[in-house]
Amino acid sequence: MAVRKTPKPKRTAEDSEQFKRQHRESFRLNDLEYNALMKYYKKYKVKNRARFLREAIMSIVLKKFEDDYPTLFDMPSTQEPQPPARQDKKSDTPDSCQLILDL
Repeated sequence: MAVRKTPKPKRTAEDSEQFKRQHRESFRLNDLEYNALMKYYKKYKVKNRARFLREAIMSIVLKKFEDDYPTLFDMPSTQEPQPPARQDKKSDTPDSCQLILDL
């Protein structure tokens, strides 16, 4: 039994105008950023660079909007409660060693 695909709804002229990309944004990268981006493109075989950048940027923007959306109790959704600071007794170890031990 063959599976029938439902045809995609055709876009109207109004839809085409609404989704037409008319605005341009550009930015500059330093050598390290550029090389990292080129390495990413090559490693993950990104064929459409403009689409990749647009989706990456818009996903960050939409995530930020979602995080900033007011909630009923105005509790930040991404921050976890921090444990209380430890109040250890002073020891004989130097400060640099104490920092490592506290981890």
